[in-house]
Amino acid sequence: MIWIADTLAVMDIAQDPEFCSMIDRLRDEIQNGSEADRKPFEELLATEGREAFARVLTAPGQPLWAREIAAFRLGLAGDPRAFEALVLLLNHRDPERCVSAAYALARLDDPRTARAAAALATNELRVGYALLPVRLLTDLRAPESVPALITVLERRLAADDPHWRVGLACVEGLGALGDPRARPTLEAALPHPRLGEAAGQALARIKVRGGDTL
Repeated sequence: MIWIADTLAVMDIAQDPEFCSMIDRLRDEIQNGSEADRKPFEELLATEGREAFARVLTAPGQPLWAREIAAFRLGLAGDPRAFEALVLLLNHRDPERCVSAAYALARLDDPRTARAAAALATNELRVGYALLPVRLLTDLRAPESVPALITVLERRLAADDPHWRVGLACVEGLGALGDPRARPTLEAALPHPRLGEAAGQALARIKVRGGDTL
């Protein structure tokens, strides 16, 4: 029965579109990089079992691609040992790594995830990397989500703010969450040349959900 369960888990991960996208990306990186990494990469893809992946996360000298695969697999398995590595990847300068990390964190179901995403999203020194933490907060629908998105959006309301895409993600997230606490900040976003239309749509969603009466 254990062998059957492991086989089903392998089939599930092999069919996961984000896993396949991550592996294709990493394979391209390795093909363009060191030849010495190619065999270990294929060996890691054939690895099964949480303990093997946990060892990759703690062993010294492991390449980033190996830690990313191990953290992703543990995250989808709901193993909390993936948490720290995935949070670091969520704040990586490479947006594709952030996408994979956010996907795994959303499925990890760790109570620390929302707090970590809120801390990353509201860190103004790292606002250029806040897009994926903002989207993750929307997906999580955690108690930390709405306050963090409001805080970030309030900082993005200047018409010439270079990080307007982060602000737009906040507007869209607040509309999806439908919390009436967001209404004053969304109203303040209405005159914004890039955020105004989405803010109006978000406000309409809050009204449809009965937010005006709460």
